[in-house]
Amino acid sequence: MGEYVRPSRLEEALSALARPHVVLAGGTDFYPARVGRAIDEDILDIGAIAELRGIFTTAGGWRLGATTTWSELIEADLPPLFDGLKQAAREVGGRQIQNAGTLVGNLCNASPAADGVPGLLTLDAEVEIASRAATRRLPLSQFITGVRRTALIPGELVVAIHIPKSARETRSAFLKLGARRYLVISIAMAAATIEIVDGRIAAARLAVGACSAVAQRLPALEAALLGAPVDGHLVGLVDPAHLAPLAPIDDIRGSAGYRGDSVLVLLRRLLAGFAS
Repeated sequence: MGEYVRPSRLEEALSALARPHVVLAGGTDFYPARVGRAIDEDILDIGAIAELRGIFTTAGGWRLGATTTWSELIEADLPPLFDGLKQAAREVGGRQIQNAGTLVGNLCNASPAADGVPGLLTLDAEVEIASRAATRRLPLSQFITGVRRTALIPGELVVAIHIPKSARETRSAFLKLGARRYLVISIAMAAATIEIVDGRIAAARLAVGACSAVAQRLPALEAALLGAPVDGHLVGLVDPAHLAPLAPIDDIRGSAGYRGDSVLVLLRRLLAGFAS
């Protein structure tokens, strides 16, 4: 078995990353992937670092620490801006997974079906990354670069997610399609965040997951929604051409065609929900 390190300070964790370690937060992806074989990697467990946990208001928005769990997000007192992300959190596995699994672990695992990614994309989330040399921030859209791949370089650790405030009335929502209601990997999922001024959409951000190697925003649909009244006519603005950024695949959970059809339904249901 390799080395196991569980520091209580961020500086200690960054020092440990001077040589390669597998970073362990909630462990909900790590352990299932190693069932039936010895764990021989060097492990850096960041679960004891207090400064990496919690949700805090900042001058520009909110800071979600790297080891903040899904359950902590669900229970936090947050504005309607976060409703969609909370809806996604309630569908991440079961309660035990939500109690242990972390938001940042979901990002760093970089699965195409990561439930947190579409909602965070529509919130214009940024990822805060630290190393012994410096700290940097990346838009989430630049952080996940492919299936199980991120923009992290050796020696770096994600320490937080940042969500900006909006000066307008803002609402968000999330929907997921799976083979059953809970404890399932997504066939397709969609998230939407809209900003409203005088009953009309002043800004729209929509993203789809499990239909591409990386979750994708839908800029053509976002543009089509600008200025539209928030009513039942929103549903009619969704067109199959708006799904051009997606690249769904055929797999055991569903065909590419089924995923494409399902996403259209999910997007229309999201928009119908805003109008109700």
